[in-house]
Amino acid sequence: MFIKCWGSRGSIPVSGRNYLKYGGDTTCMEIRSKNGHVIVIDAGTGIRRLGNQLMEEQRFEYDFIFTHAHWDHLMGFPFFKPLYVKSAKIRMQGCPFARQYVEKLISRVMAPPNFPIRPNAIQAEVEYEPVCPTSFEIDSITVTPIPLTHPNGGSGYKFEEDGKTFVFLTDNELDFPHNNAKSFEDYLAFCQGADLLIHDAEFTPKEYETTCGWGHSVYPRVVELAVQAGVKELGLFHLNQDRFDDDMDRIVEDSQNILAEQGADIQCSAVACDRVFEL
Repeated sequence: MFIKCWGSRGSIPVSGRNYLKYGGDTTCMEIRSKNGHVIVIDAGTGIRRLGNQLMEEQRFEYDFIFTHAHWDHLMGFPFFKPLYVKSAKIRMQGCPFARQYVEKLISRVMAPPNFPIRPNAIQAEVEYEPVCPTSFEIDSITVTPIPLTHPNGGSGYKFEEDGKTFVFLTDNELDFPHNNAKSFEDYLAFCQGADLLIHDAEFTPKEYETTCGWGHSVYPRVVELAVQAGVKELGLFHLNQDRFDDDMDRIVEDSQNILAEQGADIQCSAVACDRVFEL
């Protein structure tokens, strides 16, 4: 399983010399199965660069999965160039919403007065899966969703192929019961033994004093989840828009110190734009 991050920033894209290491694009992840099939997770601003890469490779078949409908996870969608290519085939998975909602969602992103190009400009063949099952297959990868603890809801996902497991839980507040909330123990069971866990870790404990309930986790709690679940590698995700590279480095260092103090043999880093993982 090939995994690449095209955007890991939270809430709004950023740019400038203070963001060169981790990048400024918002959420977009790419997964490729062992057969080369492309899965796209979320359509934040990072999807623009992914689309350019896929155009260069002349790859035109993909499955799309959304975690939720907040703007930073959708705003890049109209800039995904394969949308305007007749030979492109896109399958929109039903998670975490029903077919009608996904169609409406895309229409709203490109509707006037928000965007000058209307949805009928899309030339790609777009197919909508009608439901979100408890587990489903995309090529050789098994996908299992779990509700996110986040305002307005959403889904996190587990991806499994040939005995390797990747868990993606962005925009997930481990210590606040939002809609359809799962407990810390539920996420612990979901992540158990994962080869790679990428989890929302937007806030420091001090910041969380005023941001509790906003839908994002504090990084020490995410480290605790990784330790108890016995994951092999942890990626800190949904990087705060005001978090400069040096500040993020300090959070990574503190996370690694916590792991060392607990004797946990877990690789830990902040997920940067263009970071690649291979399982």
